[in-house]
Parts: sequence; structure tokens; C-alpha cells
Amino acid sequence: MEIITKQFGRLEFDEEIIIEFKEGIFGFSEYHKYILITEEDGLFYWLTNIEEPEIMFPLFSVRLLVENYPQIEEYEAFGIVKMDKNPLNITVNLKAPVYISQNKKEGFQKILDVENYPIDYKLFVEK
Repeated sequence: MEIITKQFGRLEFDEEIIIEFKEGIFGFSEYHKYILITEEDGLFYWLTNIEEPEIMFPLFSVRLLVENYPQIEEYEAFGIVKMDKNPLNITVNLKAPVYISQNKKEGFQKILDVENYPIDYKLFVEK
């Protein structure tokens, strides 16, 4: 299969890497099929919709940020990143993580009913 994105250009991929989000992502419930793109030496993953490739969510692995973050067996938790030109304004949504299982080729988004996890966790801070 093949898609064309603004960020990565033409991408060819095998159908077996498609991750299905049966209920979609919040605000994008009509889109269900995504691929997870990584860049060599990149900080972020890019959850890219194959039906509308301009719909792309930057993700960051939550396990790199928070110990004892709520895990679900066979799924890895990712926070959706809010990008900004100023790195100090880049945030990660820890309140509504995206869970992805590479083995099951499934994903879903869940709002955590815990106050400990902010919507706008700062990824970078000044020293």
C-alpha cells in the first residue's frame, strides 16, 4: 500500500502493519486505520491515518516519562504531543493516552479517571 504525507512524502507499507482503532481517536472517530511511523534517532512516533494521511498525531512513549503509569497488558501507552516552535512549550497529554498493541494491530484512546496525569505535561524544561 502507499500514502503520501506532507511530512514524510510518499510512504510504501505492508497492509499487516495497519493498526485499527475501532472507535477512532477522540475528535476523529470516523477514521480507524493508522500506521505508526518512527524516524531513526527521532524522539516521536507519528500515528498516521491511511484514509486521510494529513491526519497525523505525534506520540511520545509514556513509559519514558512516568513510572507506574497505568498499563494494559500487551498495549503500550503513548501521549499525544502538542507541538510548538518553542521546545519549552511542547506538551504531552498524559490524561488521555493512546494504547497500541503491535501484536494485535489494535489501538484505542482512553481518558484516565485519575487526577495525577495532566493534559499538558511539559516535555522539556529549562535548567
